[in-house]
Amino acid sequence: MELQHVNVKILVDQLGIGMEQLIEVFHRWVAEQCCEELLIDVADYQHVPDGPGVLLVGHEADYALDQQGGRYGLLYNRKDVMDGSNLKRLQQAFRSAAAACHQLETELGDNTLQFSRQQFEIIVNDRALAPNTDETFQALQPELKAFVSQTLGHDQFQFNRRSDDPRCRFSVDVISDQPFDLAEVSTA
Repeated sequence: MELQHVNVKILVDQLGIGMEQLIEVFHRWVAEQCCEELLIDVADYQHVPDGPGVLLVGHEADYALDQQGGRYGLLYNRKDVMDGSNLKRLQQAFRSAAAACHQLETELGDNTLQFSRQQFEIIVNDRALAPNTDETFQALQPELKAFVSQTLGHDQFQFNRRSDDPRCRFSVDVISDQPFDLAEVSTA
């Protein structure tokens, strides 16, 4: 199974920031083009329950401080097709998400916004390619384990499927027994 449209959501541990402040930061990121992808615009979807929150729209990928599933997190949504292996695509999405989290924490300072060092979500945003079934989970589990082991540098983690509802996107929570360093994993 060749994965495309890989999403990674790193959960928020502490949210001590108003969304207006985040909108200002994202507008500055667009002006300074501070991510690997071409950044285009910022959209405010706070009015949508369990929605994308504040969205940083890009050409190849979007970033959002979203609240889907009732959980705040920084969501990296890869929209553009990417060559290479599934491992390479998973690594790219995770590095981009971790780099954005690290940059936000650094810019905002004072523990205003703090991301989890032990939990993140992997989502495949393509129901036709990766239907949300037990068969998909079984087929992807070896590659997911290899990716997480290599990225975190250990095997002390567990996977939990977010839902078995076939209408939902395939999504797996990764829960690490050991904290990871956002700066380190964003450059690995």
